[in-house]
Amino acid sequence: AWLKVFCGYEVVWTYYQILKNDIGGGLCFHFTPNLTCSYVLHMLVLIGPCTWIWPYLSIFADSLYALSGTRKHLERITSVGPRPVGSRENEVLTVNFLLEQIEYIKTISASGPNSVTVDVQRPTGSYKFLGGITSYCKVSNIAVRLEPKAGAQHLMLANCHFDTVANSPGASDDAVSCAVMLEVLHSLANLSTPLRHGVVFLFNGAEETMQQASHGFITQHPWAKQVRAFINLEAVGVGGKELVFQTGPENPWLIQAYKHAAKHPFASVVGQEIFQRRLIPSDTDFRIYRDFGNIPGIDLAFIENGFIYHTKYDTPDRILTDSIQRAGDNILAVLKHLVMSEELADWSEYRHGNMVFFDLLGMVVVAYPAHVGTIINYMTAIATFLYLFKKCFHPSNMGKGSQEHILIFYSFICLLAVILRNGPFLVYSVFLYFDVSLLLWCGALVYFTAHGLCSAYVPMLMVAFPLATKLLLAREFKLRGASVKYSVLYQLGLALPYVHFMSLIWLVFEIFTPTLGRINTYPPDVVLATIVTFTTLFFSSFFLHFIYLARSTKWLLAGLGTVFTVFLLLVSCGMFFPYTADPSGPRPKRVSIQHTTRIFHGLEGQVESRDSGLWINSCDYTGMQHITPIIPEINDTIKTNCQEDRPFCGFPWFGSDKNNWFLPAPEVFPKSPVEFQLLSKEETKWGTVRLTFEVKGPSHMSLYLMPHRGASLSSWWFGDGTPQLYLAREYFIFYTHGLDAPAWNFWFEIQPPSEEGPEGMISVAISSHYYFGEDQRTVQLDDMLQRFPKWAFPSSWVSTYHMYRY
Repeated sequence: AWLKVFCGYEVVWTYYQILKNDIGGGLCFHFTPNLTCSYVLHMLVLIGPCTWIWPYLSIFADSLYALSGTRKHLERITSVGPRPVGSRENEVLTVNFLLEQIEYIKTISASGPNSVTVDVQRPTGSYKFLGGITSYCKVSNIAVRLEPKAGAQHLMLANCHFDTVANSPGASDDAVSCAVMLEVLHSLANLSTPLRHGVVFLFNGAEETMQQASHGFITQHPWAKQVRAFINLEAVGVGGKELVFQTGPENPWLIQAYKHAAKHPFASVVGQEIFQRRLIPSDTDFRIYRDFGNIPGIDLAFIENGFIYHTKYDTPDRILTDSIQRAGDNILAVLKHLVMSEELADWSEYRHGNMVFFDLLGMVVVAYPAHVGTIINYMTAIATFLYLFKKCFHPSNMGKGSQEHILIFYSFICLLAVILRNGPFLVYSVFLYFDVSLLLWCGALVYFTAHGLCSAYVPMLMVAFPLATKLLLAREFKLRGASVKYSVLYQLGLALPYVHFMSLIWLVFEIFTPTLGRINTYPPDVVLATIVTFTTLFFSSFFLHFIYLARSTKWLLAGLGTVFTVFLLLVSCGMFFPYTADPSGPRPKRVSIQHTTRIFHGLEGQVESRDSGLWINSCDYTGMQHITPIIPEINDTIKTNCQEDRPFCGFPWFGSDKNNWFLPAPEVFPKSPVEFQLLSKEETKWGTVRLTFEVKGPSHMSLYLMPHRGASLSSWWFGDGTPQLYLAREYFIFYTHGLDAPAWNFWFEIQPPSEEGPEGMISVAISSHYYFGEDQRTVQLDDMLQRFPKWAFPSSWVSTYHMYRY
């Protein structure tokens, strides 16, 4: 921080000396490249303190949020280890701890003006989810209702989840949010004044299983009918600042509430549009409340250090106290503002379109209706076109050639400027490069606006500020040319859009770099290289012409070429290894390993074939190329091939063929094996065949249905009763249950083919996954885990796959 302050002082002092001593005009052949570098440094000096330091400067000075208990809650929740749905850690230990804390808050606030009511819900249901079906039975919800003692008709909802994926303690996802919510509940329950409206704090225990618990609450709990809006607390990283990356839909009063109440704002409509277009392979409870509850909300998530998200490294010690304090301050302030607001009671009256919103370096939020943004954008575009039109048809240009050849003339001037390094041509190239950049940004502005993207505000800023700066400095340029004073004022005029754009680029890299390390379908290097290339083009757009004010670009181009060549050689030689186990900043390679047994049954129920092995999936694009030298058995000779006559290629989970390996191993014998039974098979009067099944097994199971040629599913027990294909010929149902759940019973009706073949009408496969307890481990699995390098994170469990034909 002191270094940045010192650098900032040096740059500002340099600018002062330039302005003080600038008494002449002309071209700054010698100094301009250095000045451009200084400007970049200046932007870094600005963005550094404002983005990373400023938001934390006043956290403890005026905070009303009590931090002391949050860290203790976080430690207690994560002390039990991973908390998959159905485990004792999730359903008993964590639930009991939360209930103890809530009961304590209820007791100490009993004499106050507000009342606390607790309800433990164990919902059962099913619904369509991203092409498949998810079904659940007796998952856990703890709902806490805080309201005035006189009662409340309208409720605000605050949501977190305390379950985790297998093999991760889940400190950031999402134990810290539940710890923060406990303290926010404590603060609001002990207010000396009654709340205007009520608030429900929902601690849900099944989010990692396709958001099942939130669906159970919003569709089945009696309090859900009174909920008018919600705040969802999530994580796609470990700690850092919490980003508002989704709001609405069509309720601008929510982002206005965040704008007025949040003490440390951090929000971006760019993040919202990236996330809602599924460029990030993730989902949150936000979608469930929006789609099934038809209520608006705000989605917040910790975004930093996504490299250790959903790994064993997601521990409490990696979440900074500043991050917890910041999140608590924001959530407490926003919730308090909303439950005291008039809009919550009449929220439907304030539903009118989307919002453009973004923060300026964590200091203030700018928000305005999208329709107002459309007007601003088109006005900016019109002003730009008028400027360019006037420029093209100015008499000084008309005399140099016909209207049809103006663009060719501009290009010729540019070429001469580069080749001859002549002053007059260089002056003209300053205008040319600026006009071309302005036109390109304006094109992006019109395109984004025409497609209804709120992110169009970014090219709007990149058009409006440069154009206004150029017009305001026109007289200075006319009198003195491209002087140092002109250059400094020009760059200062572009500071706001450029610094904001730099913060957005930081946000993109902060999210996308670790996210691409969890995707195995396309090369992440190409994606990042594309982002870097466009970023470079964007940043250089309005400054490229300054390069040609230098006496010679030979050394500049030679330097850039050298840097490019050196790094190309280093990367090509494998100098930069992508993974590390450094405790201060681990970046593990993610691998999933299942010790699985597969059994395939024929039409008569007989076993046709069976095998067992370690089924290995690489979660990134590099596959096993870094693992094979260490574990030679895992090589390309054991890559799996999709068996298309078997549901989901005949494996207990679905992954791309490119990144799956199957290493033979002894058979597994779980102590709680799957029991799959056909209860009945009957023909209906409308010509279909109804098959009814009963399944008993672990808390996580998947059902795969693949009708054979000529057959089709007509109806089933799941969701709304209408079968929905997951792939071209297959159906996928994901099932989860809590403790003491009854057997899973379901049915489906199939329209048989006109001529039934030797393989029957349909193939049905059931897979089971043992994510916890004694059944999660085998000797062979533990031996393999010991052989993986420290920089890898192999998430492992036992699974089975049984296929039947009917």
